[in-house]
Amino acid sequence: MTGSDRDDVVAAAFMAERERLVAMAYRMLGSRADAEDAVQEAWLRLARQDAASIDNLSGWLTTVVGRVCIDVLRSRKARPVASADDESAEFVVTEDNVSAPEEDALLADSVGLALLVVLDSLGPAERLALVLHDMFAVPFEEIGQILGKSADASKMLASRARRKVQGAPRPDGERRQRRAVLDAFLAAAREGDFERLLRVLDPQVTWRSHTAHGVVVKLGATEVAANVQRGALVKATWQPVLVNGEPGIVAWAANGKPLGVLSCTVVDGRIVEITSLRDPRRLAAMELPGRPD
Repeated sequence: MTGSDRDDVVAAAFMAERERLVAMAYRMLGSRADAEDAVQEAWLRLARQDAASIDNLSGWLTTVVGRVCIDVLRSRKARPVASADDESAEFVVTEDNVSAPEEDALLADSVGLALLVVLDSLGPAERLALVLHDMFAVPFEEIGQILGKSADASKMLASRARRKVQGAPRPDGERRQRRAVLDAFLAAAREGDFERLLRVLDPQVTWRSHTAHGVVVKLGATEVAANVQRGALVKATWQPVLVNGEPGIVAWAANGKPLGVLSCTVVDGRIVEITSLRDPRRLAAMELPGRPD
């Protein structure tokens, strides 16, 4: 086999693993762009490696991507300003089809905004151990090699992370129910009905709005409802969508330009978190379903 043939075989083997690696990195990093970068770094390292010396390419790539991800997560902890609230926050907008095929439902459940928020509350080592073992069945021995810890220590990290995740608020399982809560919120917003807004908002609700000037945060049902009453959601045409797997909307102006993207996390029939994007530059660069003709 010539050198060119070997390169082609290695490239084909990498591409066969790429989708799994990106999914793994996305769940660890919470950003599609960062996940793509991590997998690209693994490809660059593979290109510098003698492929013949790698007995298990899948395991080798998992280890490399895992180490890149843990470095990124630790860097974020060292620089808290670079958080999930900055411009890197993901807004993956897709059509909301309640009869979507199984893979779409799995995507909504596995990479939804609520799960990413819960995972973001974990330490870097906890997050990596939980994601690799519970979501991708990576043995603790391999996880320990990535973290520089024993298999038993890695198992303890995953167990601790699992308890934290299980103790966190869980979004309602039925997409129809979550959509109904958002619809009730939007109807109350359209009419400016303060009391109805309060009934669908959790008392401790948080609204994070990503604007051209940074992230604006509103805390508590009273403040959020008052902000809605001021007309932020009234003068627009709304299109139901999924945003990172959670029920949401795209708001359109009369001239067909997007005004914003909004999603809600629903727990026990109430909205516990609202996330919106109102940055014109980012909105213009997005492929948004439901654009008016």
